[in-house]
Amino acid sequence: MGVFTYETEVTSFIPPAKMFKAFVLDVDLLGGPLPNIVPLPQAIKNVEILEGDGGPGTIKKITFGVDNKFKYLKHKIEGIDKESFTYSYSVIEGDALIDTLEKISYEIKLMPSPNGGSICKSICKYHTKGDIEIKEDEIKGSKERASGLFKVVESYLLANPDTYN
Repeated sequence: MGVFTYETEVTSFIPPAKMFKAFVLDVDLLGGPLPNIVPLPQAIKNVEILEGDGGPGTIKKITFGVDNKFKYLKHKIEGIDKESFTYSYSVIEGDALIDTLEKISYEIKLMPSPNGGSICKSICKYHTKGDIEIKEDEIKGSKERASGLFKVVESYLLANPDTYN
């Protein structure tokens, strides 16, 4: 098995605590505090907890909307720390893994930025089956979707400053 790793960094005007709550803890609650984020209903049809209570070990099934090229995925929460704004999970099943991947692991950390906002650092590890190699251009869309979702959540919070106050 090979491992292909990439790191990304995205900045936000939203402080880490607020961004962590919206981007990590509540993003899949489409009927909750973030119902008006327009792209989410097209991207994600529903999220269901199959096992666990939302903490480490929890397995979620995410069913994508009709505009997505994938139908579903299951992800397992590996770790979550609400004090240090860190979150890690692995995609363990679904057509997003294609036939070439065992799993995809993500580690996300939100930190304060000098301007009062936050910096989101993300490490993604693609665990391939056998000796299969992944080229960066093959995962470009995945990187863009993750950064795009972060910016959509940020835009919602900027337009709705009283959310989470």
